[in-house]
Amino acid sequence: MRSEILLIRHGETLWNGEGRIQGHLDSPLSPLGRAQAVSVGARLAAEGVDHLASSDLGRALETAAAVADATDLEIFVDARLRERSYGALEGMTWPEIERARPADFARLASHDPNYRPEGGESLMDFRARVLSVLGELGRAAAGSRAAIVTHGGVLGVLYREVNGIPFDVPRNYTLANASINRFVLESGAWRMQRWGDVEHLETTLDDWER
Repeated sequence: MRSEILLIRHGETLWNGEGRIQGHLDSPLSPLGRAQAVSVGARLAAEGVDHLASSDLGRALETAAAVADATDLEIFVDARLRERSYGALEGMTWPEIERARPADFARLASHDPNYRPEGGESLMDFRARVLSVLGELGRAAAGSRAAIVTHGGVLGVLYREVNGIPFDVPRNYTLANASINRFVLESGAWRMQRWGDVEHLETTLDDWER
């Protein structure tokens, strides 16, 4: 049976604005991010959605709460929807990593899928976790439409899987905050319908209270 899965990246956070790696650490939504979350909720309420799931990290839950307010859906929270864990690198910017941990910086820059930061996950471990939980949630939503609020890395895993892009290839796709990324799961196979839908965010940044 067919499931329609809408993967939604959380709204902009303060650390997004600073270029800091978040991973399993957290940073609150910025004023823009909170406005983005409200816009996502309004868009999904207008389209109609049957189920709502979220990562347990605060930035995703805050975004999902705005969707829940607009749709009257309960949030199913699953920690497996978290971003990749970057361990000791979390909270740092790329320039800070390059200065303080040059070996780690070089491994990150090489896109080595088996590189595991101290206390963190490798890309291949992360891929296995993400595909497992998305497959499980997709099967549970058979015959319906589910919105899943999660993180950029999670979106990237499914994008690469559907498009056959290895992890050692640099990213060439967008990961927009509060974007809606549309997939279908049918007969065990994923298919992408639309990537990076941000039509609900077309209001200029100057119009938001920042």
